[in-house]
Amino acid sequence: MSPSSSRQIVIQGLGLLIGGVGLVLLIGGARLVTLGGSAYYALSGLGLLVSGALLFRRQLAGIWIYVGVFVLTLFWGILEAGGDFWAWVPRFVSPFVLLLAVLAMLPMLDRGRWSWGKYGVLATVLSVGFAALGIIMYETPGGPERLTENRPAVDTPGDADWVSYGNSQAQRYSGLQQINRSNVAKLERAWLIHTGDLPEDTENNSYGAETTPLKIGNRLYLCSATNQMMALDAATGEEIWHYDPNVDKNWIPYTAACRGVVYYESDLDAEAACHARVIEGTLDGRIIAVDAETGEPCTDFGQNGEVDIKTGMGDIVPGMVSITSPPSVVSGVIVTNHQVLDGQKLEAPSGVIKGFDVMTGEWLWSWDMTRPDISIAPPEGDYFTRGTPNSWTVAAGDDELGLAYISMGNSAVDYWSGSRTEPENTYATSLVALDVRTGRPSWHFQTVHKDVWDYDLGSQPSLFDFEGSEGTIPAILIPSKQGDLYILNRATGEPLVDFEERAVPQGGVEPDERSETQPFSRYHTLAKPPLEEKDMWGMTLIDQMFCRIQYRKAAYDGIYTPPTVDQRWIQYPGYNGGSDWGSVAIDPERGLIIANYNDMPNYNRLVPREEADRKGWAPREEARGGSMAHGAEGAGDPQAGAPYAIDVNAGWRMPVTGLLCKEPPYGGIRAIDLDSGETVWDRPLGTARKNGPFGLPTGIPLTIGTPNNGGPLVTAGDLVFVAAATDDLIRAIDLRSGKTVWQDTLPAGGQATPITYSVGGRQYLVLMTGGHHFMETPVGDQIIAWALPDDVSN
Repeated sequence: MSPSSSRQIVIQGLGLLIGGVGLVLLIGGARLVTLGGSAYYALSGLGLLVSGALLFRRQLAGIWIYVGVFVLTLFWGILEAGGDFWAWVPRFVSPFVLLLAVLAMLPMLDRGRWSWGKYGVLATVLSVGFAALGIIMYETPGGPERLTENRPAVDTPGDADWVSYGNSQAQRYSGLQQINRSNVAKLERAWLIHTGDLPEDTENNSYGAETTPLKIGNRLYLCSATNQMMALDAATGEEIWHYDPNVDKNWIPYTAACRGVVYYESDLDAEAACHARVIEGTLDGRIIAVDAETGEPCTDFGQNGEVDIKTGMGDIVPGMVSITSPPSVVSGVIVTNHQVLDGQKLEAPSGVIKGFDVMTGEWLWSWDMTRPDISIAPPEGDYFTRGTPNSWTVAAGDDELGLAYISMGNSAVDYWSGSRTEPENTYATSLVALDVRTGRPSWHFQTVHKDVWDYDLGSQPSLFDFEGSEGTIPAILIPSKQGDLYILNRATGEPLVDFEERAVPQGGVEPDERSETQPFSRYHTLAKPPLEEKDMWGMTLIDQMFCRIQYRKAAYDGIYTPPTVDQRWIQYPGYNGGSDWGSVAIDPERGLIIANYNDMPNYNRLVPREEADRKGWAPREEARGGSMAHGAEGAGDPQAGAPYAIDVNAGWRMPVTGLLCKEPPYGGIRAIDLDSGETVWDRPLGTARKNGPFGLPTGIPLTIGTPNNGGPLVTAGDLVFVAAATDDLIRAIDLRSGKTVWQDTLPAGGQATPITYSVGGRQYLVLMTGGHHFMETPVGDQIIAWALPDDVSN
C-alpha cells in the first residue's frame, strides 16, 4: 500500500469516527431538546457530523469546522461548569483528545503550510496548556487554618482505653496526643493479625465486617463478620482467646456484619467468673455473654450464656432477623435492637425492642410500639406486631438519666406507606428515648414524616454538654441520612437548635399519604443544593448526554420527591446518606463536629406487583438469598403484600460503564463549629485510584471524593483518622486545615471506624479492614495497628 493510500485510510477513518460521534450526539441531543434540556449536544453533533463528512472526503474544511466546534464547546463548558475541575472532564477531555487527532491531519491535507514538526510544536503547546489549566483548576483538599490556639496537655487515665463502640459518650474522641500533627507522618505498622473469618467465595460474598474493637486494660475485644468473638493482646495483637458461637451462614442478612461488642464489669468479686463480661448480638438473633478473662460462656446468663431475642416474634425465616450492631447496656439493662431485612414483605418480623438483665439475662420488658399493653411477652400463641419499624444501628445511653437512645428505622416496606398504623407513623425514622426501667418511651423526635425514602436513622447519636443561655444542658446530636444535624436536650427531647417544617413536593402514587411538610435543620446540613441537568456527568460527552436524558425523563422536584411508578424518580441524597453507620465524631475540647458523608443520588422506580411477579422478585424464603442477595439493596426488592415492588439504582449508575451519573465529589468530610453550626472546612474524601469505568481501577491518585462508610476518629493530637472511602486508604487529616498529613494503603476495604488507645506508654491506631460488598471494596479479615517508632514515641 502506498503512503498516499495509507494517509487516505487514516483520514477517512477519523472522519467516520467523528461523524459517528456527531450522529450519536445529534440524535441524543435532539431527544434531550424535546425533554426541555440543553441544545448544545444536538448543535455540536451537527457540527461534528459535517466535520466528519468533510474529513471523509479529505477536505481541509473538516479540520477547521471541528476546531470551531471545540472552541464553542469551551465557551459552553465554561458557562455551565465554571472552574469546577471534575465538571470539565466530560466536557473537554475527550473533545481535546479528538482535537489533537484532527489537527494531526493538517500535515496530510495542507502539506504546503503544515509539516509534522509544526504539528508537533502545536500539539505540545496545546497539551501543556491544557494540563497546566487542569493543574491550576485542581485544588488540593483542605481549608483555612482557623484553629490556632495551643491545646493543653491531656493525661486522663480513661483516655488510654476505648471503652465502647463510640468511646465515651459516643463521641469517637480520644484525649491521647502522643501521635500528633507534628509526628504523624512517621506512623508505621506495629502489627497485623487475621481473624480467619472470610467467605468461601470472596468474589460473590455478602461480607462487610464493619467492626470497631474495644480496648480495656491490656486487651482488645472484638467480633468478626460472623460473630466470632476474640480477645487480643493490645500491644502485640497476639490472640488470647477465641469464641465461635457457630452462626449458620443461612442467617446472614443483606450483610454479614458485626459492628462491635460490649464490655461490662459488675460489682461482683473481681475473682469471680464473669465478673467482667463481653457481650455481643449475633446474626441469628442471640445475645451472648462470655467471660472477658477466658472467653468461656457466662453460665449464669440466660441458657448457658445466651438469650434468644426472637422469642415472641412468630415464624422467622433465616436472615430476616439479625443483630449487626452491639447492644447497649444502660443502668444494668441490655437494650436489644435488631435488623429486619429491608424490602421483603409487609408481614416481616416485628421491630420490637427488648430489655434483659445484664447479669442474669432475665427478660425485663418489651416495647412493641403498636401494643404498649404487652409488658414482656405476648400472650400464648400470639406474637409481637409484624412489620413494625426496627432499629438496626448502634444505640446510645445515659446511665444517670436511665435512658437508651434508639435510632429507629422504617416499617417493613420502605417505599409504600398505605398500610402503616398511627404508632408506626409516629415512631418511624425517629430517635426514641426509652426509659430502661420500664421499656416505655420518655420522648421521641421524628426526622422524617411518613418516610418512603429509606431515610432511617442509621447513625449512632452522640452525647455532649451543650452550652446554652441557661447554662450547661445535657445534649444529644442526631445525624441523618438526608444530611441534617439536630441537637436536642437528651433529658426532655426539646430541640436546642432551630429547625423548621418546610413545604415539600407532593403527589406520587400515594398523594393522600404524603406529608405536606418535613423537618429541616436550621443548625447545619450536609446536604448539597438540588441537582440540575448540568450536574450530570460521564467520561465523555456521550454518556454525560445519556445521563442528562435520564435526568429530564425522571420525576424530580428536589428532596422528598414522592415515589412514582410510571417513570423513575430521583432521590437525592440517596439512602446511603448524608450520614450512615459511621456516624460523626465530636471534639469537646475544640468544640468541633467531624462528619464524613456521602453525596450521591438514587434513581428509583416503583414496580407494579404484576410486573415484579413476572420478574420473579420474591421474598427471602422464596428467592432472595441466592445471587440476588449480593446486589445493591433495593435493586429488585419484592415488597410482597404491597401493590408495588421497588427497583433502586443505588448511586444512579450508568449501564455498561458503571460510572455514576452525578458529577463528583461523591463523598466528603467536614469540620463544623459545634456552637454555631458553621462549616470550618470541607473537602472531598477519597481518590480515584481504585475506581473507574467498567469497574476497573484507574490508579489515578487525584482526590475525586468517593462513596464512604465508616466513621471518623478525632484526637487531642489535632488529628482526624478516617478510612471509609472506596480507595482502600486510611488517612490522618490535620484538624486545623483539613489537609491529609499521612496515609497508608490497606489490604482490604476500611469500611469501619478506627480507634486509638495507649498501652505500655505507646499510643496505637487500630482499624479492622473487612471490606464491604455493597461498597465494592476487597473483602478482608485483617486487624491492623499503627504506632510511632520507639525513638519518636519515647
